[in-house]
Amino acid sequence: MVLNYKESGVDIEKGDLFVERIKKMVLSTHDKRVVSGVGGFCALYALDEERLLASSTDGVGTKIKLAIELGIHDTIGVDLVAMCVNDLICSGARPLFFLDYLASAQLDLSTSESVMKGIVKGCLDSQMALIGGETAEMPGMYSLGDYDLAGFSVGEVSKKDLLDGSKIKNGDSLVGIASSGFHSNGFSLIRKIFEVNSCSLDLKHACLIPTKIYVKPILSLLKSHREKIKGLANITGSGFLNIPRMNERFDYHVTEAPELPSFMKEVCELSRLRTKELHKVFNMGVGMVVATDSPDEIIRELESLGEKAFFLGHITDGTGELKFHSHGSSHGHNS
Repeated sequence: MVLNYKESGVDIEKGDLFVERIKKMVLSTHDKRVVSGVGGFCALYALDEERLLASSTDGVGTKIKLAIELGIHDTIGVDLVAMCVNDLICSGARPLFFLDYLASAQLDLSTSESVMKGIVKGCLDSQMALIGGETAEMPGMYSLGDYDLAGFSVGEVSKKDLLDGSKIKNGDSLVGIASSGFHSNGFSLIRKIFEVNSCSLDLKHACLIPTKIYVKPILSLLKSHREKIKGLANITGSGFLNIPRMNERFDYHVTEAPELPSFMKEVCELSRLRTKELHKVFNMGVGMVVATDSPDEIIRELESLGEKAFFLGHITDGTGELKFHSHGSSHGHNS
């Protein structure tokens, strides 16, 4: 049985259409301090002539359902922080603080405390203060035992240090940094795969590995090699289609693929999706992508920081198309 994301209940194209439809309404609220909003990895707001506030918001999605099924709640908070802060650092921003929102039908003290432990760990790993949040009980809105999470991260970056993809040039390279697993995207499909296949408990546990937080290696890389970093892309919802968001005046050619962990490979094989479709749903072992003119140097530096890094592809002049190359053939997708 071949599955796809739409049949599992998630329509990526409709989500993109929604963003396009609300852009004009959102823009009507902006003033001259808004530097960027809908469409980027994070929003930017001018504090003064030299400093920008960067902000991002996200949730964990239906990975929470898997956490509830397995009764493991102390990692899902890490996912929440990671999903926000990994977007934030794509602008070159240093994270400052985080707020969380936890909603459920009825507050379960043990579960909520476990969730908060993960959020605190994520904030510590992000060198970011957890300064507030909201807990909401909404019987009738959620089933008993269910809960949902949202997070909000704020950081700062000077205008001179802003990463906006404007320095990307024809001939630059793409360097990938390994993911810890599926991170927190594609779980409606993963859960559907689990429903229609006999999957082991070990496989389900492996899929719950929390999203990797890239704050420390990325900030360290920017400190030592800022001039060589042209752009950053967090590989989150829509998978590799996030790469052209760095600068849509170029095409991005993916020519190499990292070796997937065995549990990711098993899930991908069970989905029976084509390679192109897999890269539109999952991160395929890549958590963050760096655009650079010095790939070997950046890979060495990332490896010295304890990260698994690899050459992923190259950049050419174009129109924001993502192209996959394999064994002499290629296919593309406009972002």
